[in-house]
Amino acid sequence: MDGKVMIGSPSMALLQQFEKPDSESPSIKPWKRREKYAWMATLYFGTVMLYAARTVMPLCIVSVAAEFKWDKTQTGTVLSSFFWGYTMTQVLGGYLSDRIGGDIIMVTAAIGWSLVTFWTPQLAYISKDEKTTLVIIVISRVLLGCFEGFHYPSMTSIISRKVVDKERSFSYSIVASGSPSGTLFCGSIGSLLLVYYGWHCPFYLIGLTTMCWIIFMRFYLISKSRAKSRLVSIKDNIIADEHSGTPREKSVPWLSIFSKGAFWSIIIGHFCANNAFFILLSWMPTYFHENFPTAKGWVFNVVPWIVSILTSILSGVLADYLISKGYSLTFTRKFIQSLTFGGSAASLVAISYTSSFYGSLFCMAIAVGSCGFHHSGILVNPQDIAPKYAGSVFGKCSQIKTSWVCEAMYQKMAT
Repeated sequence: MDGKVMIGSPSMALLQQFEKPDSESPSIKPWKRREKYAWMATLYFGTVMLYAARTVMPLCIVSVAAEFKWDKTQTGTVLSSFFWGYTMTQVLGGYLSDRIGGDIIMVTAAIGWSLVTFWTPQLAYISKDEKTTLVIIVISRVLLGCFEGFHYPSMTSIISRKVVDKERSFSYSIVASGSPSGTLFCGSIGSLLLVYYGWHCPFYLIGLTTMCWIIFMRFYLISKSRAKSRLVSIKDNIIADEHSGTPREKSVPWLSIFSKGAFWSIIIGHFCANNAFFILLSWMPTYFHENFPTAKGWVFNVVPWIVSILTSILSGVLADYLISKGYSLTFTRKFIQSLTFGGSAASLVAISYTSSFYGSLFCMAIAVGSCGFHHSGILVNPQDIAPKYAGSVFGKCSQIKTSWVCEAMYQKMAT
């Protein structure tokens, strides 16, 4: 099977230079079926809580802004400040994950963002001065972004090492479908808690639930996996890092990576897809509230994200099917990503010509659902072009992308 990636022969050279076949790394064995299912379910739930923690402030921002008397500019600052922190830790998260182990980095960072989420309501009342309160909340949002910035690079590093190529698209799509699932969880359960118990309760629930996930992953899944890795290392006479149980890697060859067109195409495509996704995530409720004031919030806050979950999983099934049938990685990733861009663009153009609620809901569901195909398109490319350094490459791509998205989101929210 042709193993090309995103953009022609230069990326093929990059893949060959940085490829690390499983057979060459005896201490890094792919997951067996039952082990893979356990890890996929755990990583999926972690991503659900990650996005729940990320979207709980946008969910509650109207109530919080009314209580502390924030204007639109201050509200926009609070929401966009998350991305300021998110850009800071992407590369570091990928580098540490490739060196130490993505599982340990993910859990350590999760302790940080779960605690920030849990304590946000209390932080808001440290000072009685409204300006001081605003500064404290902005700082907490920056810290939340910093801690969450470790998650996707570490997850990419784990999957690139432990899942074989032919199953990677589906595995990643399952885990990444946690993003719309988390948004759906926060928008449904969080909305009920917001209405009946106030804006503080969703923060407490998400924080506590995440802590339970951390305990399970750290003291059951990781402990079991690390013990198994040590046994494999001893059996194959491999000198492994005492913390990770994996051989130490050389430093990331950034100069060589930066010179490849495939790397920059991933960044541009990743930015375009995420710019559309985060604008829809932030402004979809506002669109329906302003254009259809009598519409039920639980309908337009739920339906598009259900569609996105389904398309995310479908994208993985479709990508792995195409690869198994002999289609190249280049064709597969381009085709899947084209569904993302084409579906989102066409539906957003169509929505400007609709005036009914159900027509708008249909177009919005297609737009959001199309974003789900991104999980088996460009999002998987760092694992294709540089399997050895997938976490670091993903982190750098996401850092550059997020800095652009941050600026775009701030300008929109401030106005």
